[in-house]
Amino acid sequence: MYPGAQQQQQINDLTALDAKISDIVEQINDIKTKRDFYARFSDDPHGFIQKWLISQSKDLKTMTEAATDAEFERHADCYFQPVVQEGVYRYIYSKVQQKRAELEQSLGVKPN
Repeated sequence: MYPGAQQQQQINDLTALDAKISDIVEQINDIKTKRDFYARFSDDPHGFIQKWLISQSKDLKTMTEAATDAEFERHADCYFQPVVQEGVYRYIYSKVQQKRAELEQSLGVKPN
């Protein structure tokens, strides 16, 4: 190999190692985040759940305030739109399918 090719190979090797190091650091950070989460939970489970629920409710409130019109939702007309009816039909159908699968499984019947 001539010096330029060897140098290019070393650069490629260093780039690959750098990417691998970045992946490992990211995995370590993810694991540390999970560990901290569970450590806080194990220290005070009741308080942790309360704080978590408060945080989640604030997030939900923030998301729904931006996406909905509260005054419009107070009126019944809001719930008689075709998109709402379609959503209800799909929800009921999915629940029926879920119950059917559970029943077939408990009876040992193979689904079609």
